[in-house]
Amino acid sequence: MTDKVIITAALTGVLATRQQSPYIPYTPDEIAAEARRCVEAGASIVHIHARQDNGMPAYDVETYARIDEAVKGQCPDVIINYSTGAIGLERETRVHQIRALKPDMAALNMGSMNYAIYSRKAKTFYHDHVFANPFKDIQYFLEAMNEAGTRPEMECFDTGHINNARPLIDMGVLKPPFQFSLVMGVLGGIPISTKNLLHQVEQLPDNSFWQVIGIGAKQGSLGAAAVRRGRKVRVGLEDNLYMPNGDLAKSSAEGVETAVTLAHLTGVAIATVAEAREILQLPVK
Repeated sequence: MTDKVIITAALTGVLATRQQSPYIPYTPDEIAAEARRCVEAGASIVHIHARQDNGMPAYDVETYARIDEAVKGQCPDVIINYSTGAIGLERETRVHQIRALKPDMAALNMGSMNYAIYSRKAKTFYHDHVFANPFKDIQYFLEAMNEAGTRPEMECFDTGHINNARPLIDMGVLKPPFQFSLVMGVLGGIPISTKNLLHQVEQLPDNSFWQVIGIGAKQGSLGAAAVRRGRKVRVGLEDNLYMPNGDLAKSSAEGVETAVTLAHLTGVAIATVAEAREILQLPVK
């Protein structure tokens, strides 16, 4: 069973708007409907950034609670993973929804980096920020997740971010099994290539699960490499707005369907939600 592919659907993100894609879900009901479509297509985990009804990022507990209720109403058993990523917010504001709602999983950003989007056409940078995650903040978020019984999903945008887990393991605040997300393709982080993916996998500590997150048009090549190794893959409108043929994706579920097809072509089975929980050793909450 451990060789079955676990698919995560990243439903919303925080940057893309309906000016870029009219299919980005904003409201709790829209997010819940998108979650249901993804689970029906084969996803067992949904990763969610909260949005206001107008599409702006939301960080308040009340909005997350509305999303939580709506998603569980549509998909009672799905594994829920909430974001804690943000730039310029107090650290408690980044984690208070985890304390309140105690989701199955939560994203834990494992290092600081330059975070930007570069336009070759305009010859300029967009969303040009320093995404700051010093160890004192990582430890703060991790302790909140431990108190909530929430599995930290360690998002690593570069190889050094993987190594940042080791002192936390030594301190005893990061406990196995370890859940890593290898994020590739963000400017300021590690570029997308199978060679880079294999190098990162070699750096993981024992007793680790991993998934690959490819950002942008080259996402498919990473997904194929992960599926062939019977591991986890993340798809969805947060990471890529387009299908492999260049058409605009109408739902994150279309990305899930592509991953399922790829797995079947390589002879690998897809984990159900129940099987994913068993593989990842996640109890039902």
